[in-house]
Amino acid sequence: MKKWLIAVLSIIVLAACGDEKDASPEKLQKTIDEGTVGFEILGDSIQEATGVPEEEKKKIISAFDEYIKAFNEKDLERYKNIISKNAKGFNYEEDIQAVSAVFDQYDVKRTAEDITIVKYSGEEAQVFSNLKTETKEMETGAELSGVGRQVTVFMKEDGWKVSSIYYIGSE
Repeated sequence: MKKWLIAVLSIIVLAACGDEKDASPEKLQKTIDEGTVGFEILGDSIQEATGVPEEEKKKIISAFDEYIKAFNEKDLERYKNIISKNAKGFNYEEDIQAVSAVFDQYDVKRTAEDITIVKYSGEEAQVFSNLKTETKEMETGAELSGVGRQVTVFMKEDGWKVSSIYYIGSE
């Protein structure tokens, strides 16, 4: 059961990552060390980025909300529209295939809290959230849930689009 739980949570949480090696602890630490993620996922404090124009803040948070809602509602077309076709953290086509498979096999509900823009540069925004994921396998009815911390990186590309995701689960 534990292996099943880990596998399903990995698929669901990393669906937007496409390339699962991006989620390895070594890769995550390297990314943090290089400063490409503006929030230390393992830390306890969340500090909001300064200098984010109010209008851009609304657009970024709206894009994050759309990303969560499209996934929760299993709306593949909406999901495709919020994911970057030029993503840095995953391959667009592979991600769409993975998410489609998740939608076919599972009922998933993600609930994000403490949504905070932690880094902003005008062309990139990083959004931190505490994420709860509840999953039900449709074929067996098996249910599980997990919690973790996520930084969702958005790039300005005809609006704000998800470009990469960094996630670490809590035990």
